[in-house]
Amino acid sequence: MTGASAQRVADTDETSAQLFCRIGEFLRDNHLSPDPLHYAFAYRVLTDTHGPLARAVAHLTDGGVCLSRRDIENLGGEIGALAPPTPTEQMVRARSDGLVAQTQMQVEGFTDMVLAMRAETEGFGRDLAASADAILHSHDKLAHDTLGSETLDVDEVVRITTRMLDRVRTAETRLEAATHEATELRARLEEARDNARRDPLTDLPNRRAFEEAYAAQVATGIPVCVAVCDIDHFKRVNDRFGHMIGDRVLKAIGEALRLGCEGHLVARYGGEEFAVLFTGIPRDVAMAMLENTRETVAGKRYRLRESDEPLGAVTFSAGLTGAAADEQFGTVFARADALLYAAKHAGRNRGKIG
Repeated sequence: MTGASAQRVADTDETSAQLFCRIGEFLRDNHLSPDPLHYAFAYRVLTDTHGPLARAVAHLTDGGVCLSRRDIENLGGEIGALAPPTPTEQMVRARSDGLVAQTQMQVEGFTDMVLAMRAETEGFGRDLAASADAILHSHDKLAHDTLGSETLDVDEVVRITTRMLDRVRTAETRLEAATHEATELRARLEEARDNARRDPLTDLPNRRAFEEAYAAQVATGIPVCVAVCDIDHFKRVNDRFGHMIGDRVLKAIGEALRLGCEGHLVARYGGEEFAVLFTGIPRDVAMAMLENTRETVAGKRYRLRESDEPLGAVTFSAGLTGAAADEQFGTVFARADALLYAAKHAGRNRGKIG
């Protein structure tokens, strides 16, 4: 190999190694798992640093904002089955799987109990018919026989009646147990349904619940406004203090929005993003509630309870828009999301209405 060829190989190896390191840093900075789909997206961004995709990513991540799964999807990236679930998603799946398994067992047990009750009822019906015939037969004999001859077999009537009463008590016991099983089953199904629509970290409704609520409200014809809120510089909090503190910040902002927008639906839409569904009030009134909440949050100075170290100001930006009659959720959300990013581009810790 000539000296020039060797140098080209060395330069290529060095360039590849640098690109590999830059891709790793990109994935780490945005908290993306190192699966092939995320790697391919990072490769597209970093191999064309002046292209439209790289410029869009630079705009979205300006100021330390992490890319979300929705950002990657909107920019043409794919989030497929290879991407491993987050710890939160794993916890939700585990709880849901457990509830499904328990519910399935209860359904099977309830079915067996109903079948047993049916068999018991059929047997009781046969015995009741036989007892009625026997009593009627004895009564006929008593009516036609002379005094002192064959009389009604009282012991037989007592025996039949006792057996009938035992069957009734057994059926009542089984029915009580079946009713209890049905009540438990209904409660577990409600729990499973609620868990599927609730964020386990903040205990707020999740994206699925929010979108279902939007569809239900729009169908009634009641005026609806949608706000999208995003914590400013949230990546800096995670990088400096760790994800445990980041989770506390998420809870605090979620609680502040819930209290500040009381009477309206507040959901954790994903990552550091929250959404608010205002119903039955004008846009300016909804914006006033949102602004009051934003100012309240911005006025607080958070500290770490372990060390009393100041966390500093935590703020969020927001975009709010009204929904026209029968307007699709995706259209409304995209408009609110664009207003959110306009607020961030204008300096953060502010809201935009449109």
